[in-house]
Amino acid sequence: MVNRKHFRKVAYHLFCFLLALFMLYPMLWMFFSSFKSSEAIFTTASSLFPSEWVFSNYPEGWKGFGGISFSTFFSNTFYVVILATLGAVVSSSFVAYGFARIRFTGSGFWFACMMLSLMLPFQIVMIPQFLLFNSFGWIGTYLPLIVPFWFGQPFFIFLDVQFIRGLPIDLDESARIDGCGHFRIFMYIILPLIVPALVTGGIFSFIWRWEDFVAPLIYLNKPSKYVISLALKNFSDPSSMSNWGGMFAMSVLSLVPAFVIYIVFQKYLVEGIATSGMKV
Repeated sequence: MVNRKHFRKVAYHLFCFLLALFMLYPMLWMFFSSFKSSEAIFTTASSLFPSEWVFSNYPEGWKGFGGISFSTFFSNTFYVVILATLGAVVSSSFVAYGFARIRFTGSGFWFACMMLSLMLPFQIVMIPQFLLFNSFGWIGTYLPLIVPFWFGQPFFIFLDVQFIRGLPIDLDESARIDGCGHFRIFMYIILPLIVPALVTGGIFSFIWRWEDFVAPLIYLNKPSKYVISLALKNFSDPSSMSNWGGMFAMSVLSLVPAFVIYIVFQKYLVEGIATSGMKV
């Protein structure tokens, strides 16, 4: 029995290792391709490791294109992502508290409408949003990429609502006896207790905004305002010789912020997902 259990554990971990290797292989291929020459990337595509290491791809790729370096693209992306993520997390937590703790007429109906909006793909609202933002004169600015996220995001609202509903209502009642209103209850009692849910929403929002391509493609029309996703796409020039090595190098660097955010806050991500909806 002991040998059988030991064999099952070894087989299970071996299977997980092979599955993880299969899933990570594209990233490993991209990483090692960033050290290949542009010609060798496609001529030796079946080989994972480069036959000749080319370290100049990173400084060459960092120069960017059109006289604009990737330091500009990274700073633009951080500006958009941080403000949009902050807005999504803050506004969603306020809306979630209203749905979870305040009883008002039609609360269930409006919560259902909010949940139904999760089913709307971006392609449906893309044209109406563009016409609206164009009438505001926001085309060519970062406002369409930031302002909408300061009015709550359905997925994060649902996540926060489930987390708040898992907190004892006695905490609110005790604070209300001491003279606290809804705002003070939210700020001093609820908010510190839903940090895992807030961090979870922040991680998702950061990664989604960081890798977003369609929205910046629609609203940004100047290379000096491009974010990373647009810069990588425009890094290749079909009409001339493309620096594929530099593009792969910048693609690797573009993954670093999202990877670091996930590693640093992964314990909050697991806790936020695992405890949402659980009753205390």
